[in-house]
Amino acid sequence: MQLEALFKQPQALPAIPKIVHELIDSFNNQDVSIDDIAKKLAADPVLSARLLRLANSAYYHVSRSIGTVNEALSMLGFVTVRTLVISSGLTGGYKSMPGMDLSKFWRYSLHTAAVAGWVAKKTGVNGDQAFTVALMHAIGQLVMHAAMPEQMLQVDKLASPLDCRRLDMETTSFGYNFSAVGAELARQWRFPVSFAQAIAHYPEPLAHEPFDPVAAVIHIAAWRARAEHNGLQAAEMAATVPADVCKKLGLAPETLLTEMPPLSELSEGLESMLG
Repeated sequence: MQLEALFKQPQALPAIPKIVHELIDSFNNQDVSIDDIAKKLAADPVLSARLLRLANSAYYHVSRSIGTVNEALSMLGFVTVRTLVISSGLTGGYKSMPGMDLSKFWRYSLHTAAVAGWVAKKTGVNGDQAFTVALMHAIGQLVMHAAMPEQMLQVDKLASPLDCRRLDMETTSFGYNFSAVGAELARQWRFPVSFAQAIAHYPEPLAHEPFDPVAAVIHIAAWRARAEHNGLQAAEMAATVPADVCKKLGLAPETLLTEMPPLSELSEGLESMLG
């Protein structure tokens, strides 16, 4: 199936709430009314409950408990609330998926997002953007599984969705892979161009000019989350760390291997994003 045809399949695209689309549009609209957004968010019981659970989670270390959408906005700020709501909307977009363990897929994506946030802080990259892009960097896999389940199950037999050979295998089978599909989804949903670009370039961040630091952060974060899910030991991690990408970002590989907290600690509280 061609990439264009893939997006014409009605079941391919995740169903996400209208307010999430409005928040995505707010990236391109400087005159967005935050009060208006707050009212609409408060009127969505599922998203606002998730937002409050996340805002009060260990991940954000807030000093007092947050009880309303307006309090979340004043304590965390619009940008962080937008990140959380878009992320929650995306994770709830597919209810079930043939041949895919959705909770495992999203746990991996959340780990990638948590690592991306940590690496972004260390390297001076925009943390909210890195978090959102990292969370959706593999969403193309879900689009592909939803649009062409039989073909994808064939690929799954050869390499699991979290196998490092996966991108190449999809390219060989279809002529494109989940990062190209994720980038196209970001374009169709009118995310900023930089988001789509980072998703497209993250598999090989050093192969594209000009260098995109967000793509590099996602590359490192996806490697670390995959290592966790595949149960790599310290020696195996040291042998596979993407040292050249770290170097380009100005991050010592040792920092990644010895200073980063365990993933369970790094992502503590983010599970509530999964509803």
